[in-house]
Amino acid sequence: MKQIRQSLIRWVVCNNSYNSSLELLPNKIDWLGTLPFILLHLSCLMVIWVGCSKVAIITAVVLYFLRVFFIGAFYHRYFAHRTYKTNRFWQFVFAILGLSAVQRGPLWWAAHHRKHHMCADREIDAHSPVQHGFLWSHLGWFMSTKNYFYNPERIKDFIQYPELVFLDRHDGIVPLVLVILLYLFGALLQHFAASLGTSGWQMVVWGFSISTIMVFHTTVSINSLSHKYGKKRFQTSDNSRNNFILALFTLGEGWHNNHHHYPSAARQGFFWWELDITYYILKLFEKLRMIREVRGVPKLILQKNLVNS
Repeated sequence: MKQIRQSLIRWVVCNNSYNSSLELLPNKIDWLGTLPFILLHLSCLMVIWVGCSKVAIITAVVLYFLRVFFIGAFYHRYFAHRTYKTNRFWQFVFAILGLSAVQRGPLWWAAHHRKHHMCADREIDAHSPVQHGFLWSHLGWFMSTKNYFYNPERIKDFIQYPELVFLDRHDGIVPLVLVILLYLFGALLQHFAASLGTSGWQMVVWGFSISTIMVFHTTVSINSLSHKYGKKRFQTSDNSRNNFILALFTLGEGWHNNHHHYPSAARQGFFWWELDITYYILKLFEKLRMIREVRGVPKLILQKNLVNS
């Protein structure tokens, strides 16, 4: 009964109370706790009833690319690796924007990613396809009771900010606001521009459900696919690969072997022909003084442990 209660609480509050014994938990999926995640997938089937329209599809695509950018630029390159600096205001804004992708809070995300870099493709790497297979590295680890928790010691630089702790604990607020805004947007269009053929629920299904699932599976494909398929330019202790196709769909995150070779850089496409849109936008943010000290790639790093140019 206690376990059921804890699983239900996770639907509304992310309580990551941690102790070292949690590291001994088995890798077992919490089906009840992750029911909202499962229902989010199933909600995409509502497209059968709500239909589609050009404006709904455009909204889904725009929100897909925006939120892929938020995950890569903010959750990954800032909160996980601190590859640039910013002030507390923009840090808070970046956390809110990242939450819209529905991949839990910034502290949870960054703590798990930092652990990944500490033990990449070893047995304790939560989402290594080499160790645990494709399905677990792609989906299972995210649904596991064990990985619901994170070690706060790995994120001491950010856990000192109460606003980030609040957002991390109540990670469902921003997605809920997004759903409401999408519904209102669709309802207004239905009322004032009926010729567009959209509605509140259609906008929710396309702009939230379908778009969010696309963002999730694209993001986690870096775990499951970029450690199996692609080219290895640098000799690293893991099986990370550069994958051009994934780099296109993730706005630069697919240059994964580059990233594992030198994770301190904000740039993951190390060479001019490696398209890294996230990095280009971050450089624009730097010019606008939203961020500062965006770390590049030292020339020495480009030649170190090089195995394939």
